[in-house]
Amino acid sequence: MEWHSLKLQEIVQQLKTDPKQGLDDAEAKRRLEKFGANLLVEEREVSFFGIAREELTEPMILLLLAVGVLYSFWGELRDALTILGIILTIVSVEVWSEFRAKRSIAALKRLASPSTVVVREGRPKEIPTSELVPGDLMLLKVGQRIPADARLVESYGLQVDESSLTGESFPIPKDANVILPKETEIADRKNMIFAGTVVIKGRGKAIVVTTGSKTELGRVGKLAQEIKEPKTPLQVAMKQLSGSLVWIALFFSGLVLVLGIIRGLPWKQMVLIGLSLAFATIPEEMPIIITMVLGLGAYALSKKHALVKRLRAAETLGSVTVIATDKTGTITQNRLIMVSFYFDDKISQIGSSREVPRKLLETALLAGGILTEVEDEKTSLGNPLETAILEVAQNTGINVQEIQSGYTLRNEFSFDNTRKIASYIYEHDKNLYVFSSGAPEAVLERSIKIWKSHGELDLSAEDREKLGEIISEMASRGWRLLGLGYRKIPEKERLSAGDVERNMVFVGIVGFVDPPRSEVREAIRSCHEAGIRVVMITGDHPDTAKAIAAEVGINTTRVLSGVNISKMSDEELKEALKTTFVFARTTPEHKLRIVRLLRELGEIVAVTGDGINDAPALKEAEIGIAMGIRGTDIAKETADMILTDDNFATVATAVREGRKMYDNLRKGVRYYLACKVALVSSFLLPLLLGVPPPFAPIQIIVLELFMDLAASATFVAEPEESDVMVRPPHNPKEKFMTRAMQNSIFISALGLFIAVSVSYLFHWYKSYSLVQAQTAAFAAWMLGHIFLAFNLRSEKEPLYQIGFLSNKPMLVWTTTVVLALLLSTNVTPLQESLKTTSLPEESWALVLGIAIATTFWMEAKKAVQSAITKKRKNREFKTSFKPNSPHFP
Repeated sequence: MEWHSLKLQEIVQQLKTDPKQGLDDAEAKRRLEKFGANLLVEEREVSFFGIAREELTEPMILLLLAVGVLYSFWGELRDALTILGIILTIVSVEVWSEFRAKRSIAALKRLASPSTVVVREGRPKEIPTSELVPGDLMLLKVGQRIPADARLVESYGLQVDESSLTGESFPIPKDANVILPKETEIADRKNMIFAGTVVIKGRGKAIVVTTGSKTELGRVGKLAQEIKEPKTPLQVAMKQLSGSLVWIALFFSGLVLVLGIIRGLPWKQMVLIGLSLAFATIPEEMPIIITMVLGLGAYALSKKHALVKRLRAAETLGSVTVIATDKTGTITQNRLIMVSFYFDDKISQIGSSREVPRKLLETALLAGGILTEVEDEKTSLGNPLETAILEVAQNTGINVQEIQSGYTLRNEFSFDNTRKIASYIYEHDKNLYVFSSGAPEAVLERSIKIWKSHGELDLSAEDREKLGEIISEMASRGWRLLGLGYRKIPEKERLSAGDVERNMVFVGIVGFVDPPRSEVREAIRSCHEAGIRVVMITGDHPDTAKAIAAEVGINTTRVLSGVNISKMSDEELKEALKTTFVFARTTPEHKLRIVRLLRELGEIVAVTGDGINDAPALKEAEIGIAMGIRGTDIAKETADMILTDDNFATVATAVREGRKMYDNLRKGVRYYLACKVALVSSFLLPLLLGVPPPFAPIQIIVLELFMDLAASATFVAEPEESDVMVRPPHNPKEKFMTRAMQNSIFISALGLFIAVSVSYLFHWYKSYSLVQAQTAAFAAWMLGHIFLAFNLRSEKEPLYQIGFLSNKPMLVWTTTVVLALLLSTNVTPLQESLKTTSLPEESWALVLGIAIATTFWMEAKKAVQSAITKKRKNREFKTSFKPNSPHFP
């Protein structure tokens, strides 16, 4: 269908839609079933059975199956069936862990998917882009990525970037009123908009004509599958580390096999032990642990209003050293109240004896484009600034509909950070007028006259100087300012922004209060304690920015304006960045430059943004954070994370969660590798002493099952440590496996190794009963690796401080392990299957005592260190205590 060559009425008839009311919900639902979801990409579905199929073909599982097959030939059928049952349990545990993590990541993608505003049954309604159908009436705004091919119904100053489709680098002006020949090329179809392109300026309405793979973009290049997200640096590092450890595990497993045969032990039994030991010691679980920690951590963040789009961001959160934040709506509430105005040489506050002049309010209504959006008295406007103006106008008794009927919108020029104003051209009494609003100094710069009570007067140099002082005075009170002006456009003048936005009449200024969010001051204080600098980058007046920054606790010793930044060399700006925390009247180019130079200084930067021009800075930062409420589609697409509440405090919460995730990842990996080292070591000593191995092959497999459960499921749920936000960020360049972590792994493994070896050798030399000795070793391991898990929950804090019951999954795992141990040593069928026997009370006492002694010494050490630290802090407080100090409350 050549939609660009049809009249609007023909399109309406073809698509059975209404250019004002849009579709109704029932019809839209029928069309969604008929045409399918508006997707170019076939999304991969996360399937439990799909992951299970992959897991069953993993080399480690195949290795374990080989052990089961050999058991069926060399041992008893019962042993083979037992191993098969354990294989199914291990596979189920690993599949469930991976499924849970991947399902969480998939859920995040759905939450972060784009949405579109359409008109349904005459009312604007936000729907997921995937639910858009032919015939839907779309509302277009700046920064929106167009989700489908559509024919324009209305356009006001609309310009679209079509470079993704046509390669044209300049924005294309659009016109809803033209009808084009059928043979018109895509690049010249000015009455059409296409999927994948971006609204750069203006606004409009359009009827969707095609969706999904039937769009021009879909025909140019169909995508069969979703692009898979690349692995994070930590996932890659862990995979490489696992690859290296595989060879170490295989070496020691082979060494155990060779030593056993040399010592004269049955070779068939040693082959089974060697294969089982290889299965248990090869660290195949490490990549799953990382995916679980990052995936489930990111999902937990989504419950706290932070949607992580890329796992790389979740990984980097704990390393952030600088947060570069916007002011409006992020630090402040974005709930504007009009509180003051300047008109006719006077600053007045609303609520005083002086009424807001009708001339000022009419100009504000027209200059803000508010009249183009008001349909009735109950109309709700999306822009809080427009809402505040409309509320005051209605309270003053101005009949908005009356003004609306006298002015017909002909064109508009959207606000941008270069001009710093927005303008609307209206036809009134057969003449054209432009009404402009924006930064007061930008409107003043374009004005040659000023409105006073007795009419328009020439704007003198003295007037300009005085107005500059008034702007500074109003801004210093923390008011957000909007300058207003207008001009009658002469006949035959070109209607471009550069031509009409000049020689204006300066009418006045209105001031708004956007109060800071109550929780932001505490969030910023928390960031400072955590060694994170918070800098504010805003387009507002320097005095307004300074007032708000001081109110929330950001250092205001120095404020740099965009003009000053432009004059600085990179080296000068780098030096200034070390001591400056507030940047005002900045453009997106300034923001990008600040972020780039901060990174060159070695900082790990998280930056917030909401506009189409913020995309470069969001992409430049280690973590780009887009606003979910007021952010443009481009900002959201570029960002690594989206704040669903546009709140700075959520950024601080995300950093806190990021640090917790990194801590828990270290704890899980440390425990996992300590168990692997202890298991290998437990085999080497007996064989060197000429003693049979401490575990039967089937026992090794059982140990692996519970070890994996602890590492992959319990440490993920560990609560944050008390110092998580009072210590410096971790250095992302530092190796994950630091020397301190390696030492901790070997020391932890040593305790478990001693518990198993002492229990085993004592019972071997006492009774020379292999079954009893192996049962004692089995019990020592099961109890010892429980105690080790609890000891490794924190590197510094004693267990009594973090709470023995604070990690519920670990308690469930502990209960399961203890029950399994008791049943396997007391129930006859399980004894026969697992090669165990019952132990006398003195043996249990010995095993329990050794397991506690070789692991809980860590808790004693942490308790002593904690007491020393507490005593030192008390001494420092007493030394620094000064009752007359102004800082003392």
